[in-house]
Amino acid sequence: MTGGRFYFDWWTYRRMLTLLRAERPASRRLKLYAAFLFALPAVAALHAICFALDPLLFPSLRRTEVRRPIFCVGHARSGTTYLHRLMTNDPQFSYVLLYEMFFPSLLEKRLLRLLLGIDEKLFGSRLRRRLDAVDDKAFAATNDMHRTGLFTAEEDDFLLTFSLASGSWIVLFPYLDQLDFYHVDRWPSRKRRRVMQFYRECVRRQVALNGGGTLLSKNPTFCGRVESLIETFPDAGFIVPVRNPYDTIPSLLKMLQNSWRLQGRDEQLIQTSLRTLADQSYHSYTHPLEVLAAHPGVRSCVVDYRDLVGHPSATMFGIYRDLGLPAGPAATRAFERADGQTHETAHHYNLQEFGLDPDEIRTRLAPLFDEFGWDADHEEYADVHRDAH
Repeated sequence: MTGGRFYFDWWTYRRMLTLLRAERPASRRLKLYAAFLFALPAVAALHAICFALDPLLFPSLRRTEVRRPIFCVGHARSGTTYLHRLMTNDPQFSYVLLYEMFFPSLLEKRLLRLLLGIDEKLFGSRLRRRLDAVDDKAFAATNDMHRTGLFTAEEDDFLLTFSLASGSWIVLFPYLDQLDFYHVDRWPSRKRRRVMQFYRECVRRQVALNGGGTLLSKNPTFCGRVESLIETFPDAGFIVPVRNPYDTIPSLLKMLQNSWRLQGRDEQLIQTSLRTLADQSYHSYTHPLEVLAAHPGVRSCVVDYRDLVGHPSATMFGIYRDLGLPAGPAATRAFERADGQTHETAHHYNLQEFGLDPDEIRTRLAPLFDEFGWDADHEEYADVHRDAH
């Protein structure tokens, strides 16, 4: 197996530069434009060089394969993070820490781990403490909605950041009607294969770094590329958490709205992007289930969010059973420990804040509402639906 080539999306790069040139105010435009024009290609070139050196410096990489990976996909705010972090307690899995995701090369990852090891042994983890302090400050505004940090397991879609193929770019570029990072299954076949092959090479390097193990990936944005994942990893397994869209859709919109407003984005641009994102939400619910139904031989399971947070251990053991995964002592302890903990959010969002029509959501996702009995979760919206029909 070869080491693969670094992928860079030149079309998206040119499109981003065009959008930056038109941005206001000028001070923001010039800073970002300069960073994209000079810094981003330079960093991507460095990654590409290191990526090419990997198989030469680490011959064992050629023998590393990604076998029977597990992908957790589902609408954002549906329990994907909670489920993913429960499973990271299981040593059979190989996953990516946030700080590692911005360095796709195995060479870069090993150098970073070496640096952190030296810091721990010789300097009493002084660097690590400073990074933790940076964590607390950088993520303070969003940790109440989604707790994260440089040393936590996160969405490995970030591996594609400097290739300009990561869905995380919508945070800085709220142009969802002009930049598509989500509908990978709709991309031209050549582009889709190239980006998925590059993603496979990225996670292969992570498996090599971790000394083996089964890849564990969690990405809500991967709802739009389930078909592509099956093409790339035919032996993959899928977990699809589902939660009442009356909760998830406004929660996702609120998180991105806050981020865009903190950046001082134009309110009209924000509203346009939120409408596009809301429409994409329906696809996030239906597309994974439709693709998996068309591939009955693929290992998969659908998980009700209420079961996941209400009965964690029983639900997790059921997932392992459905996917044919062994549950060792470490996983068993983690799952049983979760039974005694609460997993609740202090945030409650309403549909009206974003101009969302509960009746439209109920109609467009009617089969799922009927299957999971979501009407009972929000009687005020159920009453609206009954009155309308």
